[in-house]
Amino acid sequence: MNTVNEFNIGTPLEVTLPPVSRLDLIKYAGASGDFNPIHTIDEEASKAGLPGIIAHGMWTMGNLAKLFTPYYEEVFLKEYSVAFKGMVFLNDVITLQASLASIQNDQYKFDVLAMNQKDEVVVKGEAILMRF
Repeated sequence: MNTVNEFNIGTPLEVTLPPVSRLDLIKYAGASGDFNPIHTIDEEASKAGLPGIIAHGMWTMGNLAKLFTPYYEEVFLKEYSVAFKGMVFLNDVITLQASLASIQNDQYKFDVLAMNQKDEVVVKGEAILMRF
């Protein structure tokens, strides 16, 4: 896919991220200001009853929106909403997916989701792109 004009109902977009690293989460903590230690310190995650540190939900949500980056010269992200369905742990391999559900009035509605290497959905939602 090179342009939005080539989109049809069902058009898929997909990217698989490298395994989640501690450095990814430390960088995100600094960029976002979310320094909750369950995202970066093993002992704090354990104290919270988690099996290990977890990625920030917004880290996953932000990465999911990157599916649309190649098209931002033609469209902008008008609406974006997700539900967090599961946790993302260190070394998880996250696959980001979007499927075009509808086109109406220069708006492109996509169903979006992020899945881990076990095919478990960790984020699910929708995004609406609109032509300038």
